[in-house]
Amino acid sequence: MLGINGPEFILLLIIGVLVIGPSRLPEYTQKLANLVKEVRRMASGAREQIKEEVGIDIDDVDWKKYDPRQYDPRRIIKDALLDDDTKPVSAGAPAVAATAAAAAASVETKPKAPTRVIERLAEGEAAPFDSEAT
Repeated sequence: MLGINGPEFILLLIIGVLVIGPSRLPEYTQKLANLVKEVRRMASGAREQIKEEVGIDIDDVDWKKYDPRQYDPRRIIKDALLDDDTKPVSAGAPAVAATAAAAAASVETKPKAPTRVIERLAEGEAAPFDSEAT
C-alpha cells in the first residue's frame, strides 16, 4: 500500500487520531466508510458497463493470451527450431496412411531456386529511365 509497512501505517493512524481529535473521529470514520462504498459501487458499475458493451464477462477472459511476456523472441525462435514438423503415425493407422507419411517424410519438399540471369549494360549505355514512374 504505497510502500507503507505495518508499523508506519499504525503510526500514521495514531497521528491521524491525535490531529483529528476524539470529537470529530466518528464523523471522519463515517466519511471514509462512505468513500470506500462509493469506490466499490463505481468499480462494479464499470464492470457491468464493460460486460454490456463488450458482451463478455471480465472473469471469463483468458488474460494469459494477452500477456506480453509470452512474446519473447528468444522463446519463439527456440520453439520454432525445436518444433518437429513430422507427426508420427499411430500403430493403428491404415497402411496407406503410414506409407504416405513415410513417403512424405523421405521426399525433399524444397523446390530448387531458379538461376538468376544478370543482364549488364554495354559500356557507355545509359540506364533505362521511366519518366512516368516518378
